[in-house]
Amino acid sequence: ANGYYFSRWAKCIYSSHDFSDMVFIDNYIFNKDVFIQFNSTVGKFVGYTELGVHNAQNFNNNPGQLQVENALLESFCKHNAEIRQSAIADKT
Repeated sequence: ANGYYFSRWAKCIYSSHDFSDMVFIDNYIFNKDVFIQFNSTVGKFVGYTELGVHNAQNFNNNPGQLQVENALLESFCKHNAEIRQSAIADKT
């Protein structure tokens, strides 16, 4: 609508079978550019544009929002990775 595009991409990155190196990354994208990113290793939001820096500061000052983002590593990433890993193991 009106030529603007907003999306949010969350991804889980890991390489070990025990998920000890798993990282949750949540990207906020405007017009194909990431302007805010949450990284579970860093534990906070980082802004990449003027608007992103302002919003990241607001998000980081909200303990509830940080707690939700940090919890997604367990509830979203590890939960789904365990399901996928068991599905693959069951087929071998």
